[in-house]
Amino acid sequence: MKLDILAIGAHPDDVELGCGGTIAKEVARGRKVGILDLTRGELGTRGSAETRDIEAANSAKILGVLVRENLRFADGFFTNDKVHQLEIIKIIRKYQPEIVLCNAVDDRHIDHGKASKLASDACFLSGLVKIETNLDGKPQNAWRPKHVYHFIQWKNIEPDVVVDITGYIDQKMEAVLAFKTQFYNEESQEPQTPISSKNFTDSIIYRARDLGRLIGVEHAEGFTAERNVAVDSLFDLK
Repeated sequence: MKLDILAIGAHPDDVELGCGGTIAKEVARGRKVGILDLTRGELGTRGSAETRDIEAANSAKILGVLVRENLRFADGFFTNDKVHQLEIIKIIRKYQPEIVLCNAVDDRHIDHGKASKLASDACFLSGLVKIETNLDGKPQNAWRPKHVYHFIQWKNIEPDVVVDITGYIDQKMEAVLAFKTQFYNEESQEPQTPISSKNFTDSIIYRARDLGRLIGVEHAEGFTAERNVAVDSLFDLK
């Protein structure tokens, strides 16, 4: 199955928080979208790897993605090396996405920056024909995505590209809140974390509203680009 977009996140829920609205919008437009989680989030203070598995599957259904895979890298301890790169390369070559969306280049959680560079490097290496990989006993063809964009996470990084997600914020929030163990729940007896506060949940919406304000729409999501964003005409810019 060939995908139009593959979203890669260090942890289940990274993709939903960073680009859930963009994914929902593109799925509604008929694009084929998939999610790749690198870890099961097993070091998370709240919930467990098993609850995250269930929540990730539920969230994927809400967003309407065609596939969601998990490479089960070690949460907190994966590295950007040949072994980990090759596993991601296999997935990139399997689905041949035109666009890859991945973690913020710099963020509060150490896994986010690591995953950002790891995914980016794998996208480049995946296009080298002399790197040989196999899937289900068959050799894979080299494939390099045309574009790699990094979504914004904890830090308010200045975006290079802002996507209008007006009409999709409710679907994004439903997908985010499918991770019931992770986010605000006044009845929860689990320890509080930086992302379990009501302020954090509210911030997802007010960030989207603020980015929307900047481009004259209701809600938006921001991304940083690895290279200059090209258009055919200045009139293509909104």
